[in-house]
Amino acid sequence: MFEHLRRPWKRIIAPIARSLVAVGISANAVTVIGAAGTVVIAIVTGITGWLLAGAVLMAILVAFDSLDGSVAVLTGGGTQFGAFLDSTLDRIADWAVLTGVIIYYFRLLLQGSNAALSTTMTSLWSHQFWAMLGISSALFSIMTSFVTSYARARAEAEGFEAKNGIATRSDRLVIILVGMALTGAGLPVAVMSCFMLLLALLGIVTVYQRIHMVSTSMSRRPRPMNPAHE
Repeated sequence: MFEHLRRPWKRIIAPIARSLVAVGISANAVTVIGAAGTVVIAIVTGITGWLLAGAVLMAILVAFDSLDGSVAVLTGGGTQFGAFLDSTLDRIADWAVLTGVIIYYFRLLLQGSNAALSTTMTSLWSHQFWAMLGISSALFSIMTSFVTSYARARAEAEGFEAKNGIATRSDRLVIILVGMALTGAGLPVAVMSCFMLLLALLGIVTVYQRIHMVSTSMSRRPRPMNPAHE
């Protein structure tokens, strides 16, 4: 959904990329710094419960996710290893963001159990329900996120494309961070849980879309299986 914004955004961050090149920072260094920063902020956000601040900081890092590509273009066009490193660390960052969300929900469950004696059963059940829904949806979304990326990688290894889908990586991150920010700004945790459920549902649709696209392409141009890809 947000892929069409990539080109104008690259023009906006071009001066920053030129500044990084001027001081000798490589594209790979930008990739590592961005991923490491996302991991640290995501985990700290989950532990502290500072959802709004964490969402804002991670949004900044996500917004500059394409900065390494811009630096690579300015320093010779990038390398295969650079593209591999970027894709690999993106998976780690995706895991960290949702792990931070899961940690936050576990904190809520722990707080709920500690406050059980002074809480009505109705409100306690509601508290636990939304936390469990959020945890389940986030865990499921981790799976769909990795399958979405794997489907594309495996399709390309077989000579086909699988870039389509209703929720690309940028879309998924926007859903997560908006849900976190809204709850961090004072809305009920149920709001973030609904965003997590939406993420899980869109993940299912995206995986299906990529499988369907590859199936259609392969049926038009059938090829024997490559034994090296087993």
